Amino acid sequence: MEQNLGITNNILELIGKTPMIKLNRITKGLKGEFFTKFEGYNPGHSTKDRIALHIIEQAEKQGILKKGTTIIETTSGNTGFSLAMVSIIKGYECILAVSSKSSMDKIDMLKAMGAKVYVCPAHVSANDPRSYYQVAKRLHEETADSIYINQYFNQLNADAHYASTGPEIWEQTQGKITHLVAASGTGGTISGTAKYLKEKNPNIKILGVDAFGSVLKKFHETKELDPAEIYPYRIEGLGKNLIPTATNFDIIDKFEKVSDEDAAHRAREIALTEGIFAGYTSGAAMQATIQLAKQGEFDENSKVVIIFPDHGSRYMSKIYNDNWMAEQGFFDTQKYVQQVVEFIK
Repeated sequence: MEQNLGITNNILELIGKTPMIKLNRITKGLKGEFFTKFEGYNPGHSTKDRIALHIIEQAEKQGILKKGTTIIETTSGNTGFSLAMVSIIKGYECILAVSSKSSMDKIDMLKAMGAKVYVCPAHVSANDPRSYYQVAKRLHEETADSIYINQYFNQLNADAHYASTGPEIWEQTQGKITHLVAASGTGGTISGTAKYLKEKNPNIKILGVDAFGSVLKKFHETKELDPAEIYPYRIEGLGKNLIPTATNFDIIDKFEKVSDEDAAHRAREIALTEGIFAGYTSGAAMQATIQLAKQGEFDENSKVVIIFPDHGSRYMSKIYNDNWMAEQGFFDTQKYVQQVVEFIK
């Protein structure tokens, strides 16, 4: 068939070029203008599509990958889905060590995409042989002709966002962005995007989002990993119990921590007020933005871009499930219900 401009050669050509959407109702009363870079528009429904394609294509250029090679990775779900999707198109096997904190929606999606999945306990130390870090390393050692992506310590993670997410945000805002708000897990998204934006305008403030129970904020402030900061939390893809070398802490101006409960309710508010069906970490990024606004971080001239990392469909058994929310005690207070009612009016 003759090439048509409306036809892509495969689904991978749809990665990137995600929309920038102005937020209106959920930011009512806040100083400045607020926009989301909605990564749920990627074909794999998350920003992780960008790193999966970039890392694999770089490995191909270096001759590390060939047909039949097995790709192994640790993931809370999104990177795994993206790697599985890319593997299907490019002809690789995919094995994933997944955190038990990941929603069943994510785990079922990974299996549906042909990945072999090992579910590992979430609330163990990074050095515990049961942790998904150690399980992935062991699987790599035991599997002939395999590569371990290791996104937490892979500079290509940040490079993918330097090459795509940063330039897209700069172009879409016509260079008028004043603040970037981005969740930090592996740190690839915030580090790569920030590097590009800071090169364009060093006055742009980079605001990282961390979770209570994670070590990133305190490490940013003290350069020390404090084990006392670590305790179980529910948000997926945000925060860490170790320090990822993929994170450039020097380029981040400030971290803001958010709670599981606030992030969950804020994600639901995004859906109800803006009609954007965003994921749990997107709720965390929005919650951090509102907290920062109340601290006076923004003024009337601020143009704030918030990265929403993934789509809400990944969390149907969690934050968008009333039974799960009730089990967590997230419906014990009425303040969130009252806030939503006010927003919808």
